[in-house]
Amino acid sequence: MAAAAEAIRIPAPHDRVSARILRIALKGPVNIVLAVIGLLWLVPTVGLFITSILPASADASSGWWQIFSHPSLATWSNYSALFHNAGLVQSLKTTAYIAVGNTLLVVVLGSLAGYAFAWLEFPGRDWAFIGVIGLLVVPIQMALIPMFRVYDAVGLFDTWYGIALFHAAFGLPFAIFLLRNFFVGLPRDILESARIDGASEIRIFLKLILPLGLPAIASLSIFQFLWTWNDLLVALTFGQNTTPITVWIAGQLREFGTSIDIIAPASFISLVIPLCVFLAFQRYFVQGLLAGSVK
Repeated sequence: MAAAAEAIRIPAPHDRVSARILRIALKGPVNIVLAVIGLLWLVPTVGLFITSILPASADASSGWWQIFSHPSLATWSNYSALFHNAGLVQSLKTTAYIAVGNTLLVVVLGSLAGYAFAWLEFPGRDWAFIGVIGLLVVPIQMALIPMFRVYDAVGLFDTWYGIALFHAAFGLPFAIFLLRNFFVGLPRDILESARIDGASEIRIFLKLILPLGLPAIASLSIFQFLWTWNDLLVALTFGQNTTPITVWIAGQLREFGTSIDIIAPASFISLVIPLCVFLAFQRYFVQGLLAGSVK
């Protein structure tokens, strides 16, 4: 029988050389255009990094591209001086507290609410979810003045946790919407089997929903962290002595407009940290973006 099976096996068709050449030729222009766009997109980042390792005098006399003809101009003294700057170190700590703290809060509360909207039956569930969707269109600028008065009255003004709470409040509607759409696409049979086996809702949430929803949760974490890390408006409104990295850089730009040896390395550090976070979770990013789109 084995010999007969081998005898009637149909060999897989092989692409002709001409077909391969044609396919490469058709994709060639698209690949070239994408490569050019990618290189142009990287030029500002590369220019910022090179500027950050040039002395201020060298950068003022010519552009950052002079390093290609004079590589000896590069120096790490700018970064060494910057990390001995107490203001920058404190602003990085403040930014980390705000970004990590509000991201954890949004992920935890958004996951719980998303699971409730997806799989739990309670009165007014659909109307409540419509309300959550409606909150997505509320502009953040509309709440700055009212929340400023509330913060000043309750003592949350000029605190890192006050800024984190504000970001969490505006991040929760998107978090609930994203995670609910992902959770509702999970197989119902798995949850029903767990309930039949006597698992509580908390156990189902911890043991099934969170592991299966990891792509959406990771994607949400990336979004929330990046939005908070790069925020300037909210930090300027609710902070006076509490200065995240964006506010610190803006202050340096106002006070020392020509001190490029301070501003450039600080800006590059502010860019690298969220980039590392994105690269760490990028394999979940596309899966999370497609949450709920296919069932």
